[in-house]
Amino acid sequence: MLLLALDTSAGASAAITRDGETLAAWSTDAANAHAEVLAPAVQQLLKQEHLSGTDLDGIVVGVGPGPFTGLRVGLALAQSLAIGWRRPLHGVCSLDSLALRAVESDTVEGEFLVATDARRREVYWGRYENDDEGSRLLEGPFVGPAADLPDLPAVGAGVSLYPQHLRASGEGSDVWVPHAAELAALAEGALAGELMGVLCAPRPLYLRDSDAKVPAQLQRDSA
Repeated sequence: MLLLALDTSAGASAAITRDGETLAAWSTDAANAHAEVLAPAVQQLLKQEHLSGTDLDGIVVGVGPGPFTGLRVGLALAQSLAIGWRRPLHGVCSLDSLALRAVESDTVEGEFLVATDARRREVYWGRYENDDEGSRLLEGPFVGPAADLPDLPAVGAGVSLYPQHLRASGEGSDVWVPHAAELAALAEGALAGELMGVLCAPRPLYLRDSDAKVPAQLQRDSA
């Protein structure tokens, strides 16, 4: 199965995978240049592997949670490519990427948290369990203050932001951000019938209202 995966929930990343192997990958930590760099990165990855979009079996996109602007860029590009190439589009929660990484690196046992930066002194988070079949989402995703999260070991960049409230599970895991290659691996497992509850509609998980508001005058004029 040949997949292209994108994620823009924290920074941006893209990957091409085939049958569980990452053929090519790209990422950036820049949080304000998604629109400028993501499409050229995808083009470069395809060129590097001598592929065209019609060679793909599908496209995978991280649906967040994440900031409005970043998620819009990733979802919009993924949807445009899927329509243009006539390929199926699959959504995966971006937090699942870090849960998979935690399990595969033996960083966690039992229940644990995934927490990423939500700004406004909050984190996006979910509670997971490492069981015999890998990581399983128990509740979430949510957004809220780190101080309100359950007292469990955690992975993700949200941990390094709020060490007074969250305890890292494993050295270096407190700076992790999602990556598209892991989302592709999860989607492939789900499409093969090996994982349940992974795929979701390719729509953004914002979890809170936009900062942008319609001016009161415009609201009155349109009433």
